[in-house]
Amino acid sequence: MNICACCFAAPALAGSFAVTPVRIFMTPKDKAVAVTITNESDEELVMQADVYSWMQKPNGEDDLVLTEDLLLSPPIIKVPAKSHQVVRLARLHQLAESQQITYRMFIREIPEAKPVKNKVSLQFAIAFSMPIFITPSGAKNKLDCNVERTGANSVAAICENTGSAYAQPTSFVLNNIAGDVVASQSKGGYILPNIKRSFDIKSDTRIPGGKAVLSVKLDEGAVQKYDVLLAE
Repeated sequence: MNICACCFAAPALAGSFAVTPVRIFMTPKDKAVAVTITNESDEELVMQADVYSWMQKPNGEDDLVLTEDLLLSPPIIKVPAKSHQVVRLARLHQLAESQQITYRMFIREIPEAKPVKNKVSLQFAIAFSMPIFITPSGAKNKLDCNVERTGANSVAAICENTGSAYAQPTSFVLNNIAGDVVASQSKGGYILPNIKRSFDIKSDTRIPGGKAVLSVKLDEGAVQKYDVLLAE
């Protein structure tokens, strides 16, 4: 029996192995990038990688399609116990991009490669996803956000990225005109170019209507503020 556990957030650390970098950034001129897999366990680690083109549907849901645009070499990775291995992620096609191109690489353990000492024991296949960004010079995000009431104690932050590179809100804070925090959310997500996403923001008490300020913190640390009007 195999059980698969997937991890999609940094750091790329699962069980007894780690992968660096946790996000891969390339330029159109880059032909390859190095990825380091560290095995901290007492057994050999055998892994396999697949690369998917990464787009998003209009509602922000991920749309992944298996691709051969990039290839991890070697495709089957064997890392001895208490060791590490450097592999190469190479581009097979060079294109003239004007907008950032995004992929996700799924690296998963192959439990079948390990000898089973006890037939009744469970084998855990650990996998995680790494985002890959190929960004041309001058590409950047352009984020605009507003709020809509979804309940007495909740609102939705509606954010649209009209730029040419990803945006990643990591937290949201809603303040009233007096500067008091009336609601917050510490979880965000990626917004690819030309995509609009909604993020729920909740409070333990009723969120008052009227003028307010929505502060959106991005992954690079910048905070963007938006004057909003919330219905009663």
